[in-house]
Amino acid sequence: MGTGIFLFTGLASITPWTQPAVDPGNPGITAQSQSSGAGSEPSGTMYSAVAATPSLGDVGTQAPCSLASPNPLHVSLAFGSSVALMSYCALPLSGGHLNPAVTVSMLVAVKVRPAWAMCYILAQLLGGITASALLYGLTPEHARGEMGVNKLAPGVTLLQALGIEVIVSFQLVLCILATSGSKRDPSKGGHLVIGLSVMLGHLVAIGYTGCSMNPARSLGPALITFEFANHWVFWLGPLGGGLAAAILNELVLAPTGSGFRQWLTISLGTYLFCCPLKPSVEMV
Repeated sequence: MGTGIFLFTGLASITPWTQPAVDPGNPGITAQSQSSGAGSEPSGTMYSAVAATPSLGDVGTQAPCSLASPNPLHVSLAFGSSVALMSYCALPLSGGHLNPAVTVSMLVAVKVRPAWAMCYILAQLLGGITASALLYGLTPEHARGEMGVNKLAPGVTLLQALGIEVIVSFQLVLCILATSGSKRDPSKGGHLVIGLSVMLGHLVAIGYTGCSMNPARSLGPALITFEFANHWVFWLGPLGGGLAAAILNELVLAPTGSGFRQWLTISLGTYLFCCPLKPSVEMV
């Protein structure tokens, strides 16, 4: 639910304008809070998408609701602030992922169980689709434009677009993992840092791809408008960047209590010595 609210907020900041152009994991999440978290993910993603997407829309100058064309800073502020708000609201329930790339990275970091990760991702995708459908219904026909569909800018190659999405998603997920580390309290300003990371990603990538960083954010508008040109870029890029950030954090930057490192050690020990090793920490 949180995913849908976030995406509704973000996408809504795109549509009525003339277009010029996680979520920290919570190691203490219990089974009961995870069941509530699966409900918070679609609403958070939906709200942030609807609030920010209209800033990317395409509106005629004669439209009653049209305003001055937004610049990249306006779009970045819309997405960044909506993510910061909804990640803060969803933090106690699900960790405030709001993004399949973040959930996959948390799975690699052994901060969420595979079954719950799948539930979170499905909820996030549902939230993104719901946000786009709701925004489509609430926006006047002349103001809908492309509904914030992620596209490659003219002259940008597939490899360049993929590289940009990997880079901006990498810095976002690395930021989320850093704010959710054992030595930091994610409830004290971590959501603001994540919002700034989202803003930075948009400032960098808007001119290339419109900036996805979130497959759920890209799927909703693409499904509503049936525009899937190069859509795989907006899945592979964020997921690849998130995985790279998670592996770097767990193997290089994280303290010795890394869940991924312990899982890897246990797996190798079991394979090499045919005897299971006891983990020093329990996966949530």
